[in-house]
Amino acid sequence: MASMEPNGDLQRGDYEGDHLRLHIVTWNVATADPPDDMSSLLLLDSPEDVDLYVIGLQEVYSGPLRFMSDVVFDDPWSYALMAALAPRQYVKVSSIRMQGLLLLLFSKLEHVPFIRDIQATYTRTGIFGYWGNKGGVSIRLSLYGHMLCFLNCHLAAHMKHAAERVFEFEYIADTQTFNCEKAERILDHRLVFWFGDLNFRIQDHGLHFVRTCISNQNYSLLWSKDQLIMMKQKEKLLQGFEEGPLDFQPTYKFDVNTDTYDSSSKKRKPAWTDRILWRLRPKALHADEQDKHGDGTDAKDVKPLDEAEEYPLEIRQDLYTSNMEYSVSDHKPVTGVFTLKLKKMYTTPLVHLQAEGEWSADIDAMLLYSPLQPFPSSTWDWIGLYKVGFTSVFDYITYTWVKDDEVSIDDDAIKVYVNKEEIPVTGGECMLGYYCNTLQCIIGISEPFQVHESKVAIEEGFLHEKISSLDQIVATENIRN
Repeated sequence: MASMEPNGDLQRGDYEGDHLRLHIVTWNVATADPPDDMSSLLLLDSPEDVDLYVIGLQEVYSGPLRFMSDVVFDDPWSYALMAALAPRQYVKVSSIRMQGLLLLLFSKLEHVPFIRDIQATYTRTGIFGYWGNKGGVSIRLSLYGHMLCFLNCHLAAHMKHAAERVFEFEYIADTQTFNCEKAERILDHRLVFWFGDLNFRIQDHGLHFVRTCISNQNYSLLWSKDQLIMMKQKEKLLQGFEEGPLDFQPTYKFDVNTDTYDSSSKKRKPAWTDRILWRLRPKALHADEQDKHGDGTDAKDVKPLDEAEEYPLEIRQDLYTSNMEYSVSDHKPVTGVFTLKLKKMYTTPLVHLQAEGEWSADIDAMLLYSPLQPFPSSTWDWIGLYKVGFTSVFDYITYTWVKDDEVSIDDDAIKVYVNKEEIPVTGGECMLGYYCNTLQCIIGISEPFQVHESKVAIEEGFLHEKISSLDQIVATENIRN
């Protein structure tokens, strides 16, 4: 794997900030199924823990039968990534798919209650805007109060369409909106990451020259003719985005299952089609910039910056590289690792949760929750029972509606009833999570607690009618393995 030096130091602020490590991957997988081992792609053997993983894929297989099954069940890529990350205490907190475009966000469990107001959307740009083979999918959120947006794009192909690619990006950035007063559009966010198969090519240079530069690792000789770098010099919207140096091989186009660039009759010229860029929102506007400021955003859309000054956010790129060992696609994956230094706007979850008394499938159970701060609760809020090591927000054993199953309220806590029929008879180490429907996220997680085996079920020989559906699934999988 190629490596590079960190892309500059974090600014020397006069505040104490927390450091979070962010790992972004973009990969055009060309309809291939995931490889058996993705530990290198995710840097799972690194001594430094990752706080957030953001995985953007393009050309995930979306044939009619597979796509319909993926609507009901997790697609093979999501399943493989969850299987790799869940044992390390990462949870999939959000995902969005538009045909072949897939965006996944994983968080270390400890951060889950502090990732709030999650929203996801998509924009089609392919085939008159009706077909989802090209476009962008995005996830926006509040991370300890800081507004972040992740945008995964697959833009128009072919050498001659550089201007069209810029137009598509501008269209996506301008038309995607969120139900969020502080950050209604993508560029309103404090920090934006833009990545994907952006499809920009290396123009003017001939195939022989490009391949010679790659063989000699003289990548810098190609940068001046990289279309994205060229477009950034004249397009105001792009000038607000930063990118690390392209000190790695162009990631397109390879013969599948090889490290050989296109040997077909077309002999496509190698290019850095797969990119990761970022943008910190400008800190200030000059008084004379009434219509437009430097990156093309309307001045009226830039939010007040008092909050930004009180709660600073800084970014450093620590790694920007391709991973050559993966060859299931004609693209190589690209990884960007970042350190975010931020001052947290809050450090307390919105809700405190705990199980009351002993839990087993032999008796109805009770849980307690206490709101620690005001939040937009609704009748659609629920509390899920999870196995320790759960894979995603919706990977619960069972759940109970907060309002419907409320038993009592006192000054300290609200008591909620859980039917014993929903508790797994096999028991296990579990935890509770409060899901706020308005904020689209878990806002509180309990400490792990033990659910005991059902004594009744043991005495009756684990009769199948006594075993919950989850227990039957787990038992079946254990037999197969």
